[in-house]
Amino acid sequence: MVTDSSLSAQGADGAAALAEGGRLPLPWLAEPLHQALTQGRSHALLLQGPAGVGQFDLALLLAQAWLCEARTATDQPGCGRCASCHLLRSRSHPDFQVLLPEALREPLGFGAMDADGEGTSTAKASKTKPSREIKIESVRQMLSFAQISAARGKAKVVVVYPAEALNTIAANALLKTLEEPAGLLRFVLASAAPQQLLPTIRSRCQPLQMALPGREAALAWLTGQGVDQPGVLLDATGGRPQEALQWSEEGIAARTWLELPRRIAKGEAVALTDWPVPRAIAAMQRLVHDLMRIAHGAGPAYFPRDALPKLPAVRAALDQWARTLQQAARHADHPLNAGLLMESLVAQGQQAMRPAR
Repeated sequence: MVTDSSLSAQGADGAAALAEGGRLPLPWLAEPLHQALTQGRSHALLLQGPAGVGQFDLALLLAQAWLCEARTATDQPGCGRCASCHLLRSRSHPDFQVLLPEALREPLGFGAMDADGEGTSTAKASKTKPSREIKIESVRQMLSFAQISAARGKAKVVVVYPAEALNTIAANALLKTLEEPAGLLRFVLASAAPQQLLPTIRSRCQPLQMALPGREAALAWLTGQGVDQPGVLLDATGGRPQEALQWSEEGIAARTWLELPRRIAKGEAVALTDWPVPRAIAAMQRLVHDLMRIAHGAGPAYFPRDALPKLPAVRAALDQWARTLQQAARHADHPLNAGLLMESLVAQGQQAMRPAR
C-alpha cells in the first residue's frame, strides 16, 4: 500500500531536480548518477532505496542526461542549457513522460490529469480525493507514446514514481512494453518498496540501490535550505533529508519534535492535532521504538536521549502500545474519527510511559 508519508516524502517541485550547468540539486546524488550512467546496461532501471533521499530527483537527472543534446561525456548529467534540457525543465519535452499518482502530480509540478489521462497545467475541480495509485489510463497514454518515433532523435524516456503505486491492472499493462520496448525507449522506475512490485516487473529491470546520504552532506544541505537545528529533524526522519526539509516547511520545528515525548507522557493529544494522521502515528511508533531500544540497552535512533522519559524496564504496556499503533497505521489514511483516534493512542501512550511504582 502506498501511504501518505511515502507520497509526500518528495515534496519539492520537481523542476528543482534537474541539473543546471552540470550542478546537481542534491550533492549526494553524484555517485548513484555516475553509477547509473556508467553501469546501466538495461533499457529499464529500478532505483530502490529509502524514500526522502532523492529517488525522483535521480530519475529526472537520468532522463535529462539521456535526452541532453550537449553532453560531452557519457558519465555527466545534462548540461542544463541545450534546447532539450530547457524543454524538460518546462515540462514540454515531446520525448519524455512521467507516470505519477494524481495526488503527486501537482506537488511535483506536473499538473493534474484530465479524464483522458492528459496532463493539465492546473487542477480541475473534483469532488473526489486525488488517487494515490498510478492507474491504467496513465499507462495507456504511455503505450501510445511508446509507439511513436522520438521527436528529437536522442531517446524517449518514461519515469515511473513511485513504482509501487502502480495498481495491478496498470502494472500488467506495462509489462509487455517494459519487456520489449520500441526503438529508443528507456524506463526509470523508482521505488521505496520494491517488494510490493510484481516479480515480473522487477525481473525486467536492472536494480540500482540508493542509500541514505552521509550525515555531513545531509546536514550541510539542510542548513543551506534554512532549516533550524537540522540534526534534530534529520534524526527524526531517520536520516532522510528531503523529508526533514518537508517537515520544517510544514511547521514541524526541532523544538516541536523534542517536546513530543514529554507532551505525550502528559496525555496532551493536542500536540498532534495539526499533524496528518499517518505522520502522527509514525511519530508515536518512532517514540516507542526509541523507548524499547533504551530499555534493551541500546541508544535511541529518532530522539535525543535527554528528551525521552526514563523507564525502569521493558514493560508489557509499551509492547501493547506498539501493537495498537501498528494496527492503527493500516487504516491511517481513512480514520473514522481522527480526533478520537489521536486521543485514544495518546492516552495509551501516557499509560505506557507512566513511571513504574
